[in-house]
Amino acid sequence: MGSHRVRPALIVAIAAVALGIASTASLAAFGPFAGSRSCAAPALSGTVVDVTLTDMGGMMGPGMMGNGSYGPGANNNGYPWPPKGTTRVFVNPSTVPAGQVSLRVRNKGALTHEVVVLPLPQGQLPGQRVSGPDGKVDETGSLGEASRTCGAGEGMDIAPYGIAAGASGWTTITLPPGRYELICNIAGHYWAGMYTELDVSGPSR
Repeated sequence: MGSHRVRPALIVAIAAVALGIASTASLAAFGPFAGSRSCAAPALSGTVVDVTLTDMGGMMGPGMMGNGSYGPGANNNGYPWPPKGTTRVFVNPSTVPAGQVSLRVRNKGALTHEVVVLPLPQGQLPGQRVSGPDGKVDETGSLGEASRTCGAGEGMDIAPYGIAAGASGWTTITLPPGRYELICNIAGHYWAGMYTELDVSGPSR
């Protein structure tokens, strides 16, 4: 092959590689996980509890929970509620000493989530709160929350609200001895199974 033919072929090959890189970057920016961010919590004070948020969308891939009308309604952003039993909250450890406690929250699901800390009344089990017509439970008595993507504490009450898919959020609060329920209170998520118990033991320190 003559040199006059090699040069156009080389240009075409370079252009194809550049187009492939651009397409990959475009998918990363505008694809199904465009809203996801990867970030880690900084060093936190007190007893650190790792909180993991999951949903079936994160396990089955994009779009698996985003179509159709699941659950009893739709949230304020127009997205359907997740199917019952498809969202979860995990904590490690599940029992900590009283005092300063830091929640290091990682959203491993495909949906936006949050963590709100509520006292559990004596005799009440996690998951027994009643969701209102808006798909949320009463947050009266909340001791704090992690609902800011890549940040501490409470996020702004405007879209996008909560901890984005793949991202982290964190908060540090003081907890006296008792039982606490960690929940996601985004519309429909508590109903779908996003709650767990955190037990705080011993005297405050």
